[in-house]
Amino acid sequence: MKVLVVGGGGREHAICWKLKQSPRVTEHAICWKLKQSPRVTELYCAPGNGGIAEIATCVPIKATDVPAMVEYAKKEQFDLVFVAPDDPLALGMVDKMEEAGLRAFGPHANAAIVEASKAFSKELMKKYNIPTAKYQTFTNQDEAISYLETQEMPIVIKADGLALGKGVIIAQTLEEAKKAVISMMSEGVFGKSGSTVVIEECMVGPEMTLLAFADGKTVIPMITSRDHKRAYDHDEGLNTGGMGAVTPGADLTPEEEKKIYDTIVEPTIKALAAEERPFKGVIYFGLMLTKDGAKVVEYNARFGDPECQAILPRMENDLMELVDACIDGTLDQVDLKWKPGCSCVVVMASGGYPEKYDKGYEITGIEDCGHLVFQAGTALKDGKLVTSGGRVLCVYADGETMDEAIDSAYEGVKKISFEKAHYRTDIGRTLS
Repeated sequence: MKVLVVGGGGREHAICWKLKQSPRVTEHAICWKLKQSPRVTELYCAPGNGGIAEIATCVPIKATDVPAMVEYAKKEQFDLVFVAPDDPLALGMVDKMEEAGLRAFGPHANAAIVEASKAFSKELMKKYNIPTAKYQTFTNQDEAISYLETQEMPIVIKADGLALGKGVIIAQTLEEAKKAVISMMSEGVFGKSGSTVVIEECMVGPEMTLLAFADGKTVIPMITSRDHKRAYDHDEGLNTGGMGAVTPGADLTPEEEKKIYDTIVEPTIKALAAEERPFKGVIYFGLMLTKDGAKVVEYNARFGDPECQAILPRMENDLMELVDACIDGTLDQVDLKWKPGCSCVVVMASGGYPEKYDKGYEITGIEDCGHLVFQAGTALKDGKLVTSGGRVLCVYADGETMDEAIDSAYEGVKKISFEKAHYRTDIGRTLS
């Protein structure tokens, strides 16, 4: 098969890496030169990055340029287009690919709205009794601020639309909450995404991510994971796209897992089908494990980043097997298998991220660190690998125990260097 992966971050590097593998590989994940999948014979990525260029042909087309991507895919006659990021999914890239007669993986725009509009997803959960936080939606700033003055703090302010994983503010005081609303609605810090805001109660408990494959009617959960959003240790600093992740994300009993499936996972897929928005692809459940049980924090319409990098190396199936099943509606025939143990990924970011940061610093040590490293914000310049984004690298390790996986990942991190590198030192250590 000739395959095109849309995107250029660490998630897309992990997807490309997994697509290249044979099914049920049992060798340690640091081995890059595994047997190539017999199903994926040609692999392309647009726009890709410096790391993806080692395993796929990179094409300089922006992931959000839907017309150009469709035209390129038609010209090259790809057997499959894997649309990985949120923006092109919300823009309807899968719809346009199919209209052009191409096979594409990912939800249609009318299903990807579960991520593209937080107001829509909250209304969906309310209508179908899916547990989530109490909330109100506002399009008028004065009304939003008046509402805040009647609420207890802390409180959560969310931009309705896509905001690169940064459109959520947990305000500790009324002053912080008002500032967040004004920055979103008047100052346009998130552009049009902040013209509508969702204000909701601040739930308490450990967070957990549950990703699942869905074919419109059947849904199969993956292993759980836990993302670390805050920029600094002890969950301090601004929200980022994610500074690291571990699997599993929580120590759940089989009964607790079944309850999450029965009250959240399956009802969500059934709700979308009932709304004539069948979801085919990967759906992300951001959950809060409260004293009253698991509740939905948010939905995403694709693999999370960096959760994807922590999960895919542990999956024993050929990824293309799952892709085909989701598209063809045969997911009920798939037996999803996982490598036992735990995993950890640590993000190495540019100093200053998620705010202002410099680019163009040479990266050294990847080849000799002895670990699987997924590249996100990298580029090739004059034959050298340099930084080109906020989140630069994602260092992976697994082990029989969580401590083994975490310690191993940090051993790899210490062998890699670039100027002003920043990373958290407590990934996986703050799971309570």
